[in-house]
Amino acid sequence: MTDWTTLRRVAAEAMARAYAPYSGYPVGAALECADGSVIGGCNVENASFPAGICAERAAVAAAVSTGHRQFRRLALCTTGAQPAAPCGVCRQVLMEFAPTLDIVSFTPGGAEARWSLGDLLPAPFVFRPSSHGAA
Repeated sequence: MTDWTTLRRVAAEAMARAYAPYSGYPVGAALECADGSVIGGCNVENASFPAGICAERAAVAAAVSTGHRQFRRLALCTTGAQPAAPCGVCRQVLMEFAPTLDIVSFTPGGAEARWSLGDLLPAPFVFRPSSHGAA
């Protein structure tokens, strides 16, 4: 298992590559896969705000595109004074692959916060196909 120091380093490196000209709030993520590999991601903003992507979802997309679909831990780095939890959309995306994910968020000043994904999203949306209305 990868140590949190390594995960934090990968998240900080990803944060340094973030594209955040609108918010001025770069975020980096490091996602530890079930096989121990670590995939980074950063936020990529866009002038059309809904077209941007958060660091957590960027890391998930990168991991899935390389064949990973099970995750153990997520480290986040931001430039904020307080640790930041994943947004609601990211929580739902992470839940799809890792309902027991451990998350730690770090700041440059040394503050950190820890959560489990289940604590952050206790009642996730679950798709259950129905035969009602099927043609």
